[in-house]
Amino acid sequence: MGTRIQADAFDLGAEANAFAAAHPGAGAVVTFTGLVRDLASGDLQAMEIEHYPGMTEKAVEAYRAEAVARFDLAGAWVIHRYGPLKPHEPIMMVATAARHRADAFAAAEYLMDWLKSRAPFWKKEITARDSAWVEARAADEDALARWQGAD
Repeated sequence: MGTRIQADAFDLGAEANAFAAAHPGAGAVVTFTGLVRDLASGDLQAMEIEHYPGMTEKAVEAYRAEAVARFDLAGAWVIHRYGPLKPHEPIMMVATAARHRADAFAAAEYLMDWLKSRAPFWKKEITARDSAWVEARAADEDALARWQGAD
């Protein structure tokens, strides 16, 4: 299991179960699923996620491989969707397996921080009135900074 970039929805339970079954020696499996957040106003009709095929897979796979090596994982799995998504639909899933829970949790967080700040995806929020590209947030950059230079 590695990375999968896709337009289609995925079954969270089936993906998590398949990942856990593929790592029977792990003492911990951690999964995280990101969902399309509605706007505070409740006006979001869709989020359009764009990417460059080939480049995106290569970048996400590099982050995944780095996490496996850095946290001594038995495995890691990243699924990320693109295209038009409705509020509350799953955007992505990260799964990590390790001998110990601390490594599995840390690796999942590490992957999420890298995906949120550096993965080559572009997101546009669409409402009935207009659309706007989602800009980088300082909080996401701060979360990523804690991993840089730390081993």
